[in-house]
Amino acid sequence: MTTLAERIAAAIPRGVSVPIPVLAHHASGAEIWDADGRRYIDFGGGISVLNVGHRHPHVMAAVNAQLDAFTHTCFGVTPYESYIKLAERMNQLAPIAAPTKTIFLTTGAEAVENAVKIARHATGRSAIISFTGGFHGRTMMALALTGKINPYKAGFGPFPADTFHAPFPDAYRGGSTEKSLAAIESMFKASVEPSRVAAIIIEPVQGEGGFNVAPFEFLRELRALCDRHGILFIADEIQTGFGRTGRMFAIEHTGIEPDLITIAKSLAGGLPLSGVIGRAAIMDTVAPGGLGGTFAGSPVSCAAALAVLDVFRDEHVLARAEKQGIMVRARLEVLRERFPVIGDVRGLGAMLAIELVRNRATREPAPELASRLAKIASERGLILLTAGIHSNVIRILAPLTASPELMDEGITILDQSLADLG
Repeated sequence: MTTLAERIAAAIPRGVSVPIPVLAHHASGAEIWDADGRRYIDFGGGISVLNVGHRHPHVMAAVNAQLDAFTHTCFGVTPYESYIKLAERMNQLAPIAAPTKTIFLTTGAEAVENAVKIARHATGRSAIISFTGGFHGRTMMALALTGKINPYKAGFGPFPADTFHAPFPDAYRGGSTEKSLAAIESMFKASVEPSRVAAIIIEPVQGEGGFNVAPFEFLRELRALCDRHGILFIADEIQTGFGRTGRMFAIEHTGIEPDLITIAKSLAGGLPLSGVIGRAAIMDTVAPGGLGGTFAGSPVSCAAALAVLDVFRDEHVLARAEKQGIMVRARLEVLRERFPVIGDVRGLGAMLAIELVRNRATREPAPELASRLAKIASERGLILLTAGIHSNVIRILAPLTASPELMDEGITILDQSLADLG
């Protein structure tokens, strides 16, 4: 009998990585069942797409109602209420005091591409600065901004010009606010003049980069640097957004206001939808027809996103995220005391991770242990995702609506899996 792994290998390019072949059959809340009826606790959340869980009843009801009405018209041909209403709600939620406007798209990479287009058009400049370890998507401009070579960028170049990488202030690996700011100032002297920089894009907490938290003071200094040089500040909230860190947007922890915000992932509770929120004066610099897309802002996805926002309001999801983060961090710190392979516990709110190392003193990354841990955990019924520039980080992205009992069960399986590493 042909196995699942064999079927995948025969039909799908190997570039589509499936390290743990579990065939999902149905899902609910924070749980997935495979075709054989085996249950898994989902600590991956479809890569942070399911902050309100699988198939939330309110989201499903909104989706079904929209399906009964229509599935597509293209907003640029025949507009619809759900797109407009969602834009109005996002403009109210955005942590930007000035009037804002929102465009909806389909994928996170598409949101980043459009943010870059808008920034270049608004400023008349071309250069974009991003950070080492950052991940901004798999399309060519998004890849150019991404700060991790393998497996994302290797062999796909050349990439679009006028993109530059500054060192992210990763404290565990010797980075700091001072070093990163000094590197940007050096970049302005040696690589690109600030008057040619349209925008700086940064994840307030790196996602694929390993859940490295940007120091709040660094983000404030970065905002000030942008203001000095007329550079736009783009907060990439694709993975950090919609409650993951205990705020609707992670940048809210800092008190600063970005010029543009990219959003996606948990925006629509499992349906494909992304967007760019920005200051109206910036967003409106683009002429009619310069933004959009055939499937951009699907009416079904917009209906789902409106329901997601209702769930956040009615079920106090932000408060639940804070409680989940406190509980999980406490458990992870206990695991760090017990297992020397855990070099670091870090994150913000319920966006938490452990970094696995061969030696705590040298902090040598242990990517093979991270992949083994994810495999062992899946065999015990827990879905985990790896991350990090060295692929040695285990990240936790469970639905924020998961019960404390389910989270406890999942962390217990993580505990047992770490013990199995030997």
